[in-house]
Amino acid sequence: MMSEKPPLPLGPAVRGLAACVARTGLLIVQRRIHLPRGNAGKRLSFADGSRAVVYRETVVDRAAARTPTVLVVGFRLRLLRGRAHRWFRVQSIMNTPLFVGFPGYVSKLWLTHDINGLYRGIYEWDGPELAETYARTLWRVLALGSEPGSIHYAVLPGVHRDEFLRDPYRFSAGAVGVAGDWWRPAEPMSAKRRVREPA
Repeated sequence: MMSEKPPLPLGPAVRGLAACVARTGLLIVQRRIHLPRGNAGKRLSFADGSRAVVYRETVVDRAAARTPTVLVVGFRLRLLRGRAHRWFRVQSIMNTPLFVGFPGYVSKLWLTHDINGLYRGIYEWDGPELAETYARTLWRVLALGSEPGSIHYAVLPGVHRDEFLRDPYRFSAGAVGVAGDWWRPAEPMSAKRRVREPA
């Protein structure tokens, strides 16, 4: 487990995002970005007592990860209430150029907000340092619309995303460096269910 670090300085973050957008354009031309539906609708329960549902998956065609790494990112958006969450989920596809072109990106599960308003993304990367660089860059973008202090991430080197979701406790027991249990599934990912707004 890698300890959370602060966001990257603004200059390197902007350069990283610009390079990512350029690489995303190439991936689009090459038709290497896909939105498989197999995991959409599946539910995750987390160790902090909250639940969320997968509403989208984004995968890039690439060679198998040599150093598989799980990255979990969490944040709470400011001023987003009720039906506005549905609007956010629909338009969030427009954020794709801000991550798929980063070096080492493999896949992302997009999760609905939980009862505390927390959104999560569960990623697989090829390389923990690349995952961390992305998370610290993304922080700069998320900070524009997120509640102060709500952005966090967890990096777990040496594990594929699907392994982590099948047996989350095995891969996260004794983890240090991340505040709280918001990032750790409490049980394997469940069967599909209809996406519903938290109460």
